Amino acid sequence: MSESLFNNSLWFIPMALVAAPAIATDYLSIPQAQQLLFAQANQFSERPTLLSDDARDAIKSRAGTRQRQSNQPIWRAEKDGEFLGWFIVDDVIGKHEYITYATAISPTGEVLGIEVLSYRETHGGEVREQSWRANFKGKTLKDPFKLDEDVPNISGATLSCRNLLDGVKRLLTIHELYLTKDA
Repeated sequence: MSESLFNNSLWFIPMALVAAPAIATDYLSIPQAQQLLFAQANQFSERPTLLSDDARDAIKSRAGTRQRQSNQPIWRAEKDGEFLGWFIVDDVIGKHEYITYATAISPTGEVLGIEVLSYRETHGGEVREQSWRANFKGKTLKDPFKLDEDVPNISGATLSCRNLLDGVKRLLTIHELYLTKDA
């Protein structure tokens, strides 16, 4: 009887191996990321931007990647009334799960920095490393935004790298199309 019970329970082992849990790690809150990217700012004014279907189509046409959400979380960063730039929170897909990140953009459309707020993939977390994220600093829409051309690929994190690169280009496009008039 015990042999039969043992043989019948072996089917649980492969199921346990297949159903590996997703790993989600939150690294920074929005206020923490705001302070890292705009350390000198003393005011962040939330300016959520509702994007129509036409606006999302224009973003896709210009950036080459789809704008999934219609409500884009955006903050205007200031120091004593002086406009410093835009702080934008976004999500891109890694391989299977979303990566939540923030981008700081100058009034003239230059990336001031990016921070990863939450990483949910089991591999590829190296995109959080400062040395890799530093490659975005100074990028504008005039840059090629090509993986391995102006931002290096990380072996084992290719999709995370590519999708963050595409996401930042999309945010710069939103800046160009919709935020320059609000500066």
